[in-house]
Order: sequence, then structure tokens, then C-alpha cells
Amino acid sequence: MTPQKLITDYIVEVWMDGDADGLEPDTPIDELNIIDSAGVFDLVHYLQEEFRVTVPLREIAPANFRSVSTISALVERLKAGEGAVSA
Repeated sequence: MTPQKLITDYIVEVWMDGDADGLEPDTPIDELNIIDSAGVFDLVHYLQEEFRVTVPLREIAPANFRSVSTISALVERLKAGEGAVSA
């Protein structure tokens, strides 16, 4: 399963009660009004556990969590470079 699909499924399960209606890869998450600031940190924890990456504090910025696509890009960038956790 792709990171984008896993992230989408997680968001739908946790914050959308299983209803993915309105959530496309480029949908601005803040427009859906489903994740608050505390939720972002829950999402960061999920990303770190699921993808075995470390999300540095400086990366926890609105630009990186704007949509499923930007979150996926963050994960891919962290997996490819610094921030990856040794398995």
C-alpha cells in the first residue's frame, strides 16, 4: 500500500468516522475542519510509527500538513534522507 493510501485511510478512520467523502489527495485538510493542532501531533506519531521516520519539530509546519499529498511528500522526503529511523 502506498504512503498516500495509508495516510488517507488513517485520517478517514480517526477523524472522519470512516467516511472519506470530500478527502482527495490535494484537498486542503484545514478546509475539512477535521484535525486540530493536537490532532496534528497524533498524526505525526502515526507517521513515525507507521513509516519508521523521525519527524523533526521544524517539519511540523502547516505547509507539510496541508493535504494528504503534502504529508506523503514529507514522509517520502524523510524516508529518503535524514530523519529515517534504523530498523
